[in-house]
Amino acid sequence: ICPPIHGFTFCMLHLVYETMSLAVGHQYSSLGSQPILCGSIPGLVPKQLRFCRNYVEIMPSVAEGVKIGIQECQHQFRGRRWNCTTINDKAIFGPVLDKATRESAFVHAIASAGVAFAVTRSCAEGSATICGCDTRHKGTPGEGWKWGGCSEDVDFGSMVSREFADARENRPDARSAMNRQNNEAGRTSLNDNMFLKCKCHGLSGSCEVKTCWWSQPDFRVIGDYMKDKYDSASEMVVEKHKESRGWVETLRPKFTFFKPPTERDLVYYESSPNFCEPNPETGSFGTRDRACNLTSHGIDGCDLLCCGRGHNTRTEERKEKCHCIFHWCCYVSCQECVRVYDVHTCK
Repeated sequence: ICPPIHGFTFCMLHLVYETMSLAVGHQYSSLGSQPILCGSIPGLVPKQLRFCRNYVEIMPSVAEGVKIGIQECQHQFRGRRWNCTTINDKAIFGPVLDKATRESAFVHAIASAGVAFAVTRSCAEGSATICGCDTRHKGTPGEGWKWGGCSEDVDFGSMVSREFADARENRPDARSAMNRQNNEAGRTSLNDNMFLKCKCHGLSGSCEVKTCWWSQPDFRVIGDYMKDKYDSASEMVVEKHKESRGWVETLRPKFTFFKPPTERDLVYYESSPNFCEPNPETGSFGTRDRACNLTSHGIDGCDLLCCGRGHNTRTEERKEKCHCIFHWCCYVSCQECVRVYDVHTCK
């Protein structure tokens, strides 16, 4: 059973994978019947259950979006003390998301962005009948080009992410307020990074005429963007107010001399653990045996990543292709070389 944690129901979405037998991409052979699919997923609040039954066709894209969000998180933090580690457990991240830290803010934002991204792309590819191309945000064509192709409907993808991911965030407490802010920041990043993608037409690719459409960027662009937001996340403090419905918690910036956060910024209100040593209470795995960069002075360097404990060095042989020659026409032949590398790991 999913633990009663705040925020995105990652454990539930882990079970979506198992229930649907998801594969990477669009290799979904069968979605099954609605009652079996949605009713068999534990942890859904009533609003999510209704959403699942109404939009069962795009639930594989919802789960795929969480997956690409987690993968991007692991890429962005691959050289840091916390490397977005997942565990073989239905909670996926363990206790890491229990605290209102920067890391939790990033995970919620990138997962919400991933859901909006995957649903938007699935609709544009025609994988679902309830959605399609965006016909509302075309405007007037530019000089030398006209509208064409299939503009990706990021508004629909964001709506799906908002309705599903934010369904639990209806409590009058600080954590719900934080999660709503970070979820929306992730979704907003898609709108901020949409661009015109064009295709040339004409004799011999002369590009006399171009057709253009709105497209999402590669998700790596979103990951880089959100990582910058993580680095500049705003620390908040919790305030309590008495209202007619009872006590309500809100957030305000801790440091008033900084620019207040906008809807595009990440927020948090609890300090992160240092992640240097294993700690089951915080979900930290420590950095022992992690590979480090001996020549780097950044967080991925052996001094910082290893938290001052020092590092071990070993040599490692790797087989690689070498002395490659292109043959006309048309193949490449290579030899196999064995190269020796120094590998540095934290003590």
